[in-house]
Amino acid sequence: MRILIADDERITRQMLRHCLIETDCEVIEACDGSEALRLMQDQPCSLVVSDWDMPGLSGLELCQAIRREDFHGYIYFILLTGKDRPQDVVEGLRAGADDFITKPFNPAELAMRVHTGRRILGLETRDMALFALAKLAESRDPETGAHLDRVRTYSQIIARHLAGTEKHREKVDEEYIRLIYLTSPLHDIGKVAIPDCVLLKPGRLSDREFEIMKTHTLRGAETLKAALEQYPHARFLHMAHDIALSHHEKFDGSGYPHGLAGEDIPLSGRIVALADVYDALSSKRVYKDAFSHDVARGIILEETGTHFDPDIIEAFTEHEQLFLEARDRYADETSAAA
Repeated sequence: MRILIADDERITRQMLRHCLIETDCEVIEACDGSEALRLMQDQPCSLVVSDWDMPGLSGLELCQAIRREDFHGYIYFILLTGKDRPQDVVEGLRAGADDFITKPFNPAELAMRVHTGRRILGLETRDMALFALAKLAESRDPETGAHLDRVRTYSQIIARHLAGTEKHREKVDEEYIRLIYLTSPLHDIGKVAIPDCVLLKPGRLSDREFEIMKTHTLRGAETLKAALEQYPHARFLHMAHDIALSHHEKFDGSGYPHGLAGEDIPLSGRIVALADVYDALSSKRVYKDAFSHDVARGIILEETGTHFDPDIIEAFTEHEQLFLEARDRYADETSAAA
């Protein structure tokens, strides 16, 4: 594992390096937060040990910048600081820090905290297993391409916007943003139970076939509920269950499977609803060509307050460029032109 040290004091960096090499990790160094970010672009790291107070980009700002970036994997962040007031700890955790070490640090304590970080990072195998499970379900439908990558990125963009609003900031924290990126690919997991004659039918479904298709929300939720009974405290399973069950509900109550309306629909379901529809509109399907962004945007805006939560619409319109960039990054060969 590669660890990045960020500290403006050369002696402190040398001491940290000496301790961390003993943990059998590769260690790279940066003298401030800005250099640390540049290094991470070329030398991906799994764990960062950063001083809080540095000239230019502080350790707190470095942590916030890392949480905003897409480094294709979770980065465990340890703040090294002389601050020990409760409000300082709260500020650091809010910025996304995972752990704290107080100066002057104890080498044995540092080694154990790094070991804890490595153990937690091992949970990424859970992330990969979940995405593989979602990909397995998606593989039954050859038309969907990079659908999962796009939907989870769109969902993350929306959630990050909501985190900056007064209405949602208490609920939508960095962990929520990470969880929706992790669990949104499971929104259609229930389609594994839909017969091929319905799921793979070329052209539009009959009324009866559509009723069968709609059951994928219930079947997916049932599967995830069974997992929740075994692991009731797993927050990611709760969110995955809510998304699978509610991503086809509509804000005015006309959706399915339960006709929920407004804020009775879980926020995660409301987020994925827009992400999923935008991707369906802007991607080619067997029954339709891909719509341009402007056409998809117009259709979505017409559904403000009926299909979609106005707060989610605001997030979409505020960050259309990010949606376009994500669509292009994960484009299928048949994706629409802007």
